[in-house]
Formats: sequence, structure tokens, C-alpha cells
Amino acid sequence: MKNTVVGILAHVDAGKTTLSEALLYKSETIRKMGRVDTGDAFLDNYRIEKERGITVFSKQAELEFGDTHFVLVDTPGHVDFSAEMERSLQILDYAILIISALDGVTGHTLTVWNLLRKYEIPTFVFVNKTDMAGFDREECLTGLKNKLAASIVDFEIPREEFFEEVAGNSEELMEKYFENIMPDDEDVAHAIARREIFPCYFGSALKLTGIDELLKALYKYTLEKEYGKNLAARVYKITTDERGERLTFLKVTGGVLKSKSIISNGEWEEKANLIRIYSGKKFRLTEEAAAGSICAVTGLTKSRAGDTIGSEQFSYKPVLEPVLSYRVIPEAGVNVFDLYNKMAGIGDEIPELNLSWDEVHKSIIVNVMGDIQTEILTEIVRERLGVNISLGTGKIIYHETIADEVIGVGHFEPLRHYAEVVLRLEPLERGRGLEFAADCSEDILDRNWQRLILQNLGEKNHKGVLTGSTITDMKITVIGGRAHNKHTEGGDFRKAVYRAVRQGLMQAESILLEPTYRFRIEVDSDCTGRIMSDIINMQGTLNPLETEGDRTIISGIAPVSTMHGYARKIAEISHGTGSFTIANGDYMPCHNQEEVVESYGYNPLEDVANTPDSVFCSHGSGTIIPWNEVFDYMHCELGIKRPLEEIEPINYNLLENRIDEALGTEEIDRIIAGLNGANKGLKSGSHRGMYKKVHTALYPKVKSVSVKAPRDKYTLVDAYNVIFAWDDLAELAKENMDAASDRLLQYMCEYQAIIKEEVIVVFDAYRVKEHATECFTHNNIYVVYTKEAETADRFIERFVNDNVKKYDITVVTSDGLEQIIIRGDGAKLISSRELYVLFPKLRSELIKEHNTGKEKHNKAYLGEIMPDIEGKKH
Repeated sequence: MKNTVVGILAHVDAGKTTLSEALLYKSETIRKMGRVDTGDAFLDNYRIEKERGITVFSKQAELEFGDTHFVLVDTPGHVDFSAEMERSLQILDYAILIISALDGVTGHTLTVWNLLRKYEIPTFVFVNKTDMAGFDREECLTGLKNKLAASIVDFEIPREEFFEEVAGNSEELMEKYFENIMPDDEDVAHAIARREIFPCYFGSALKLTGIDELLKALYKYTLEKEYGKNLAARVYKITTDERGERLTFLKVTGGVLKSKSIISNGEWEEKANLIRIYSGKKFRLTEEAAAGSICAVTGLTKSRAGDTIGSEQFSYKPVLEPVLSYRVIPEAGVNVFDLYNKMAGIGDEIPELNLSWDEVHKSIIVNVMGDIQTEILTEIVRERLGVNISLGTGKIIYHETIADEVIGVGHFEPLRHYAEVVLRLEPLERGRGLEFAADCSEDILDRNWQRLILQNLGEKNHKGVLTGSTITDMKITVIGGRAHNKHTEGGDFRKAVYRAVRQGLMQAESILLEPTYRFRIEVDSDCTGRIMSDIINMQGTLNPLETEGDRTIISGIAPVSTMHGYARKIAEISHGTGSFTIANGDYMPCHNQEEVVESYGYNPLEDVANTPDSVFCSHGSGTIIPWNEVFDYMHCELGIKRPLEEIEPINYNLLENRIDEALGTEEIDRIIAGLNGANKGLKSGSHRGMYKKVHTALYPKVKSVSVKAPRDKYTLVDAYNVIFAWDDLAELAKENMDAASDRLLQYMCEYQAIIKEEVIVVFDAYRVKEHATECFTHNNIYVVYTKEAETADRFIERFVNDNVKKYDITVVTSDGLEQIIIRGDGAKLISSRELYVLFPKLRSELIKEHNTGKEKHNKAYLGEIMPDIEGKKH
């Protein structure tokens, strides 16, 4: 028996559910036709659907006609539930598009038609409600050809005329026609499957006219799809049954799905316990589901709508997205985070909600298509979870794109990690979304790494830099990159990819995109002027006016932000006689971009989770390089390096909290004063300039070089950082921290004797209650114990900031954030591990020098019996 999945689609109130009932009745699947208005329709079986008289969730029913087994999929027609409709398209073999004879082609009809083209679904057209007074068949057909496709063919016209028209829309049929060979049913069926012809039928679903003809056409002109032998499936819906058991609805697109079998989509692997075949609200169990079947599987907890299973290669990328975002406000006494976790199941069933947790405001955020969906959501939460919620003021969901082509570089190289990625970002036409490609030689970057980069690009919703909104309508191409044979891991490229995208966006001219509505307003002619004036004030665009008798049809496009809620005003202006329908339009450049950007107050440099900066390895540890300096440090040779003077400095706020707290001034003055000979010309309180922000220090301007007199030199050592970075000291610290500290001071005394600089070793004492800053000499070095609530790195940062202009200062630490601040202030850096390697070499040179002197003077030296870092004697 031939198996075919047919979806029924239309704009709201066109008669979808009624047509489903008629097909089921005429095929003798049901004994009595149900009706939407009486709440007994076979497929509208949810309480909410019965009460409101609209379809909210897609559902399926089985019917047999001849030797064909059909699965009818009834989809929502209201624009607020169009995302649910779109999810169902991925499982359809054929579609029936219903056109209301009263309304003709609406904005939502065009949306559905474009989706059918995108998903390449062969389509039958059924014009419903032709029994209404004033219907003109020829005029209607002409309108369909003009607004949808010229290849829509009336399949009920005389045979000779029919052959001529179908041949005129198919090259294969045209060749046969010229050879005087009349195409048979199979020829026509193949032309329909190739979407060269769209059969059109007319009738009234409510009065059962034209239904037999449509059923026969589906039987005669549909072909069974061929599938592979390996298991494959597409998940299109998640729901729960009356007992609360989670159901995963899917279409088997290859092989055979068996109950109790283990299935996987590459990220999860679970057992498919039971397989249910649904028809309406009833189901039957089966041990296996063959390719082409629609079934519900129990036992899967990790599946999501859009998942692919087994060898299925289809990638679901929805076109229709919510345009409004709301904050969920629960009733008093409800734990908001608990509610968020409980709503996760609802989020699985309605994925376009994009359920998320706002950590800053401790609230739940949902995205919705419109007002009706918000009402349905509150009812579902109350029914499922027993909680009353309301939704705050809606916010528009914006997108961002770019106006010019840019190159983005991301580098991620902390210690023992490495990845660099170079991307080209270029704008695409509106509605294209994001496209990813690779244009990089495998001699430069291995194919596997390139594939990983493309995967990383597609796995994240990348944020723009204007408002933090999702980016769209651009092509991102991999044009370069580097990996390390030993140190590169998969996660390294992810970090580099995200930085490269962000770094490119920071350079580009960004454009804020806002959602639009396609609208159709039908009112008495005397209302036309006021409504057109309103549309113009909404920054909308108008199509040429149409008239039908004394009624005027006004259509066009307007921003969601200005048109949302306009239906109420139409009712007021027309005194309830007007009609207003909308459909999601394209995203267009925002009409008030500056105002919106200012209202968001988004600073891309404060968004640490989406940083444009790169991490390079310096002195054995990772160092953050600001985004506008990355071209000067990148490793790939692309001939795109840019001098710093061409890049305008920007504010950099990530480090502000590290220095904006007012600190005492007396400690540093007193310590400097106590350093013998090291405080020449220094006045008390001179370090107060440290409270300026370090932002501009991170973007130094190029200055002319002049010869300066030698300055006194200081080396500051972050004591505990060094102790835990040196193997012997860290081992000793496990037994006795005081012993490790003494050993460090011994080493630093030797180090001072070698480098001939002032050495200050700084210990944390921030946990010692009421401890004042303590400074004393230890042999030839200085030791500082910080005051209560002050860390060693905070002390060192203050010291550097106050004195770097007067002295040459080097800091020994491996603290990444401290390194950024120190380097920004102009001091030199040595990582703790680097000194660990350097110190024995310097000691060896010193000992060698002393041994040379001993040979000359024949004297004994203490170095012969002193242990080195490894505990060996010389």
C-alpha cells in the first residue's frame, strides 16, 4: 500500500479543519463530520482549541482511499501559531493549500506559499467556500495565477484544454504534446512532484462539494517517496499525553524504527520504548515503524523539535520567528526559578518561545508571535502547572547585520592551547539568514579543522554589537587559520571562532533590523484617508489601493513596533465593520535605529561572554589583546595588518572594577620612604593619580622615541603566586607554608644579587584581622605583608600605577588579570614559571663566575655547599 503524508495549510478561518473533517468523512474514516464551532471536530481535541475555535497544535489523522494510506496533518492557520505550522512542513510529502473564496490570497497565504517553495513541497490548491454569493471562478483563478504562480492549473477544465495547459508548464510534457502523445496520469504526477504544476480544485468543505474530486486527485496524482535502508528520522514535535508522559513525534525517513531500540542523533543516545501511531487523540501501538511513517515515541528525554536521528541529513532552520519578547510575571508566592524549571517542558513543546532565564533580573523571558499566543501560553501554564502568570510589556526582537565586508580574526592561545581563525564577513540580501562556507586551502588549514570551524559557526546565536541582538543576513567564510600539532584541541577553535566573528563585527558598519508586518485592511471607503495617514505615520509603505464596490483594500508593510495593536484602532475607526489581517513580513532596516540603540545601552566590550578580544601567549601565560590590536599580533599571513594609528581608541570597561575602589594612600608612601635610596624625589601622596581609569592605557598611541637617563629598577614578586608555581616550593608548602616562604626569600636574595635591582616580595595578609601593612628588610631585599582585606596583586597594581613613570618596574606573577593591568600601566612582566626556568640558569652563571674567581684566589665559597632549587649540592 502506498504511504503518503499530506499537510493541510491555510490562513485563519479558511476552513482547514472543516476540510480535514470532510476528507475523513468521505473516506469513511469517521461516521459523522465534526465542526469547529460546536467543538466536536475530530482533530481539534484540546480544550483550548474547542473553547477558542482555532487550531493551536498540529495533529494527524489516518485515512485510506483505494490502495493508498494517507496521513493528514492539520496545521494551525492563525499567524500567532505559524511557527508550529512551519515545523510540520519538514515531514510532508504533499500539501493542500486552502484559499478562502471570500478572502482570496492574504498576507499569510503568501507566507505559507513561500514556505512551501522553500521546503520544495508539491502542492494542491483547494478554493473553499465557493458556495458563497458573488464567487467568480475565473476571476479567482486569475488572481491565484497572478499572486501565487502562473502554473496553477484548474484540473476540472475540459480534457483538451487541460492537456494544453499542463504541457505549457512542463518541458517533458511539452515534448510529448508536440509528438501528439497525451500525457498520462503518471506523467502529470511526476510534473506535480517536480512542482512544475499546481492542481487547483474548487468546492465547499462544509457542504461536501468538490471533496470527492480532491480525494481522487490525491489518490491519482501523488507518488510514494523512496527511502534509504539505514535508519533515519526527523523530530518535528514534542508533547505530552493525558498522563503527562513525554512524546516525541517524528517521521521515519529511512530504514525501520523498532520499539526498544537504541537511537541517537550524535549528541544523545536513548531507548525508544514504545511506538504509537496516532489518529486524532487515539493511538495504536506497533512494534516497528517503516520509512514514511509518522509516529510518536516514548522514552526519549533529550529529543528536541528539529533533531535528526540516524543517517538523516536534513537541517531544519525555521524561517518564521517570534517578533515580541515578554517577561513572565508569576502570581505572588511563586518561586520564579522553580517555575522556570517547570516550564521547560512547555518550552520543548513550543520551542519558538525560546524560554530563557534572565540572571540579572532573576526572571523568565519568553518570545511570542502575537497577542493570541500570549493568552494561550497563560492558559497552558495555569492548566499544566497550576500557576497564574501574566506577561509584562512586550519588547521587539531585533536582529543585526552589516553593510560592508570585513575580515575578522580570533586567536586563542593560553598556555598549552592554540587556535587562530580568520573569517570574511559579508552582507547578504534580506531574508537570507546566515550562510557559512570555507575558502581556505588545506595546505594552510586541515580539512577537519575547517569542518569544525563551520560547525562552531552554526552552533551559536552570535550577538551583534549594537544591541546584542542576533545577527543575520550575512555570509561568513573561513579564509585562514592555524592549529598546533600538539596543543590544539577542539574547544580552542570554538573560542577562536567566536572571537573572530565578534572582532569582525566590531569593525563593520552594523545595521539594526526590525521585524515588519504585511497587512491587509478592508474598510468602507470613507475610512481610507485616516487609515492611510496612520500607516504613513507608522513609517509603513503602501501598495496601490484596491476597491471592491464601496469597500477599499489597503495593504502594505509596516514595522511591528508601530503597528502592533493597531487592530483595536481599526475596529474603532470602522465602527466594527472593517477587517484587519497581518502576517510576518521580512526584517528591514530599523526606522529609528539611533533611538533604539540608545535605549538598549548595550556596550559590546562589557559583554564578557561575547568578547571580541583575543588571547595570545606571552611569557608563558595567556595575555588578552584588545580587538583593535589583534591584526598586529595575528600569526596568519594575509597581508591585512593595520597600523595602530589608523584605529580609533575606544573605552574599555572590563577591568574597571579592579581599580575603581578608593584605597588608602599612606601605606605606599611609607614603604617607598623606607626603601634605601629608591625614593629619590618622590613626594608623599604622589600616587593618588592611580585612580584614573586604565582604559586608554590598553590602547597606547605611537610616540616618538627619545633617549632617557637610566632609571632605578624594581622587581615586585607576588609571593604566593610564585610559591605555587614552582615545583619545589609548592611541594614544600604542602608540609609547611612558613618553610616555603623562607625558601622563597632565600632564592630572591640570590636573585637580587644577580640582577642588581631592588626586589620587593609581597605576601597576602588580607585574611589577618586588623593587620596593618607591614614592610621590612630581609638581607638585601624588601618584604611586604599587605593589610587586612588587601591582596598582594592589589598592592602590586597600586605600586605600579603610582611609580611606573619614575622607575623601571618588573612584576613576577602568573595572574592573568593582574598581567593585563600591569602591562596596561607600562610595567614589564615575567611569569612565575618563566622565572622558575630562568633563575637556575642565572645562578649557574653566577656560580661559574665565582668559581673562576676561586681558581684565581684559591678560596672556598659557600655556593659549593648551598642546595639549588632541585635540592642538589654544587
